[in-house]
Amino acid sequence: MDTACACHRPHGMALTRRELAPLGLAGMALAGVPVSLRAASPGPAPAAGAGLSAFALDRVRLLDGPWRDAQQRTLAYLLSLDPDRLLHGFRVNAGLPPRGAVYGGWESRPDWADIHCQGHTLGHYLSGCALMFAATGDPRLRQRLDHIVAELAACQKAAGSGLVCAFPEGPRLMAAMLAGQPVTGVPWYTLHKVFAGLRDAGLVAGVAAARPVLLALADWTVVATRPLDDAAFEAMLAIEHGGMNEVFADLHALTGREDYARLARRFSHKALLTPLAQGQDHLDGLHANTQVPKVVGFQRVAETQGDADYARAAAFFWQTVVSTRSYAGGGHGDGEFFFPVADFAAHVFSAKGSETCGIHNMLKLTQMLLLRDPQAPLADFAERALINGILGSQDPESGMVTYFQGARPGYVKLFCTPEDSFWCCTGTGMENHAKYGSFIYAHDDRGLWVNQFIASRLAWPERGAVLTQRTRFPEAPTTTLAWQLRRPQALALHLRHPGWSPWLEVRVNGAVVARSDRPSSYVTVEQTWHDGDAVELAMAMAVEAVPLPGHADIAAFRYGPVVLAGLLDGPAIAPGADLVVNERRYGEYCDAPVPVPQLAGRAAEVAARIKPSGPPLEFTTPAADGATLRFAPYHRVAHRHFATYWKLAPPA
Repeated sequence: MDTACACHRPHGMALTRRELAPLGLAGMALAGVPVSLRAASPGPAPAAGAGLSAFALDRVRLLDGPWRDAQQRTLAYLLSLDPDRLLHGFRVNAGLPPRGAVYGGWESRPDWADIHCQGHTLGHYLSGCALMFAATGDPRLRQRLDHIVAELAACQKAAGSGLVCAFPEGPRLMAAMLAGQPVTGVPWYTLHKVFAGLRDAGLVAGVAAARPVLLALADWTVVATRPLDDAAFEAMLAIEHGGMNEVFADLHALTGREDYARLARRFSHKALLTPLAQGQDHLDGLHANTQVPKVVGFQRVAETQGDADYARAAAFFWQTVVSTRSYAGGGHGDGEFFFPVADFAAHVFSAKGSETCGIHNMLKLTQMLLLRDPQAPLADFAERALINGILGSQDPESGMVTYFQGARPGYVKLFCTPEDSFWCCTGTGMENHAKYGSFIYAHDDRGLWVNQFIASRLAWPERGAVLTQRTRFPEAPTTTLAWQLRRPQALALHLRHPGWSPWLEVRVNGAVVARSDRPSSYVTVEQTWHDGDAVELAMAMAVEAVPLPGHADIAAFRYGPVVLAGLLDGPAIAPGADLVVNERRYGEYCDAPVPVPQLAGRAAEVAARIKPSGPPLEFTTPAADGATLRFAPYHRVAHRHFATYWKLAPPA
């Protein structure tokens, strides 16, 4: 690859179309990178299938509905934060006076002082603002991005180094770590957020000044890690390091520089990569969200460098976690760790299951795999995780987000505080609700894929087209797609037949053109489309039992993809009592005993007794004691006690 123009560009100059081409929307859209780069084209792809391209986030606008409501709550939260307070530690480390008092929680909490993750929030904030700017066009977000990038550039200049970090004694800590000395904390994990934030500010939001800051930080890393031999580097990766392999694969795609490509491979933890590439599940006992970002990076290395082992590792990991290690809503783990599959019954009722960051990163991986090889089961999982794990992670009143989404019967959702928590999941929460638009549509040269049923409007200027999707899903299993076209267009429309619906019917302008009885597949309607054409999809939703893997007597219940939560009578949650600072105390807050009704019978029999009760997505069923148990969608539940998994009693 000719790299001269990319490597030696004057600082601040915008990227050319030639440089954008290798970035590959297919691989990077949900990794956060080029969701708004119109000129990008797919890079090398070892995975099967021709590959798709994502649409830029600024091409998709959400319409009224729960997804847009969640987006707007996160927009308000992003605008409520003070960038100068998030920059506090960066300026202190550079020898500059801070312009704002440091925030609380993980940014300054005394019992987290030795974890060295101070500054991770700023990285997430950069990504969140960039994604939200693309998704909404709100100019206030661009102003914040410009300010933060300028401040980080000033920190680099004052410090005389490319390193920018906020954890105490940052340069000395990094020197000790690189020398192989024991250190506490997760400095590479934290720096990964800064890398990713600068990447997104430049590539998603178009802040050209982010490029020189990002490359200076990358070049510092190249020089700082060069003395490490392979054994020392691998030993360093025993500490959580986020997706450092992913960002260096992105930097290689951005610049063509081979030193970045080499570092992407060096940051790929061979202790995880090797068994996964050989089809071996060695995940028991591993910290779950340490592993998922590594695998996102494996897939990115596969895309940018064409390595089949990396692609095999990513695909096997996804299949293993989704099919054998996941809960009904798409989450996984207990207390942040993978556990033996045979021990599911001992972990399912924990208050510390399903770390929201893990769901966030599994969705990144899912989208990357889907764009490389469009298979409906990938989009089916994304739907479950988006509805239950992401939409369900946000407090519909405050906009704050969860850390864990455990299934302890009778427990409550706990959310971060606005200014005194700043957990990892607070940071990914800043990004999650800005990205809904990137999951809905994808395309190749000949067609359009409709992957999710979310009310939205897609602009496709290259085709002279606007596609508007109007739907009340998941309240109703239908959606309508309406074309606005400057001229007739011949293309294939690939419509997902979700795994939860036994059939799908497609009507064009009122006439049935296709029926499918193959759940979890795509139905293709290929024709010449005209302005005003309308496509209607009709499906069927029903309550189904989702038994715990290996345990037929423990089950959750879903209506289509929507996890149902049993609403339990318990002490009222005082306003603000479920906004908490210390995420380690999940299971202790709001922990008054709550009676949990018993459901009796085989899982399928119980599911058959759960009947609609009137309002959309609400149901009732008789409990074993004759009382009536009410169900509502898990993603709507907040500020009350509930249960999603049930230990079923034997039939009477």
